[in-house]
Amino acid sequence: MPLKIIDHGSKEYEQMVQLRNEVLRRPLGLTLQPEELASEKDHVLIAAYDDGDLLGCCMLVKEPEKQIRLRQMAVRNNIQGKGIGKSILNFAENVARDLGYNKIIMNSRHSSTPFFEKLGYRICSEPFEKISIPYYYMEKAL
Repeated sequence: MPLKIIDHGSKEYEQMVQLRNEVLRRPLGLTLQPEELASEKDHVLIAAYDDGDLLGCCMLVKEPEKQIRLRQMAVRNNIQGKGIGKSILNFAENVARDLGYNKIIMNSRHSSTPFFEKLGYRICSEPFEKISIPYYYMEKAL
């Protein structure tokens, strides 16, 4: 399964936006807005493929103090639980290290926290509500 960094505005990026809308936004009655997408041009955009088909994705957002934020991680619904998310996350962690970051931070949906905990992330907050669902702040030292 090839993993790679993709370019903002590319055909691959459009596939990423479509997947994120399908997995993360539509179930909540939302869609990604043009101003949100425009702000992603400086993020590290990561995608996993199989024979040209996008399987999953995430992005890394540069933060101060050698921290980088994981956002918008998504794997196609029909193939979740097959190790794709773990591969994407391992790749993202390696990219973050290569860029000189020493900590990944994120806001994780409550339903996703067990996945991240298995991979070494720890919950660092009480639950809080964001876009009508519970989240936790999580982090992992690299």
